[in-house]
Amino acid sequence: MSAGSTGMGSIGYGRVSTLEQNADLQHAALTAAGCGRIFTDHGASGTMASRPELDKLLDHLRKGDEVVVWKLDRLGRNTRNLLALIDDLEHRGVHFRSVTEGISTTGPMGRAMLTVMSAFAQLERDQLAERTRAGMAAAAEHGRRAGRREVTADHVKVKRARELKAQGLAPADIGKIIGASRATVYRYLNMGVSEAL
Repeated sequence: MSAGSTGMGSIGYGRVSTLEQNADLQHAALTAAGCGRIFTDHGASGTMASRPELDKLLDHLRKGDEVVVWKLDRLGRNTRNLLALIDDLEHRGVHFRSVTEGISTTGPMGRAMLTVMSAFAQLERDQLAERTRAGMAAAAEHGRRAGRREVTADHVKVKRARELKAQGLAPADIGKIIGASRATVYRYLNMGVSEAL
């Protein structure tokens, strides 16, 4: 993480997995894009529930700021997670920009692209639900009941997180209540039906 201005402005987020040893390329692109400060998670895969630097970035943001990433896949672990993060930023009055894809929530083309991505995310959710129903039907046809897995602490937290979200609480507040990081709350809120069971 590089030091920089603490006022409102463009703030970068980078992520490198264990396969990518350094973030130099991302940092160069984010600096060129006008980022005065960059938060970087090292050795973090997109599927990791907790990304400490992302959590710090989300807590650092103020209305009017802009989050900048090198590529969309640096921010979200999948389309649903990415869109949930961007939606949260929008509700907080924070803009988003991806350098490589040229997407920005401040422009009409960027918003149109996000709308298309939302449609694909909905399609992904629908297909997952359909596969779950088909699997249950196949199990029933073969004389087996599709039993639920043993309820785990995570399942309880997923249910509680969704209840709190329905009550209008922000992910940061939900995390404080259930004892989970903001990134984990996003994962809970965006799990598919079969993942949450």
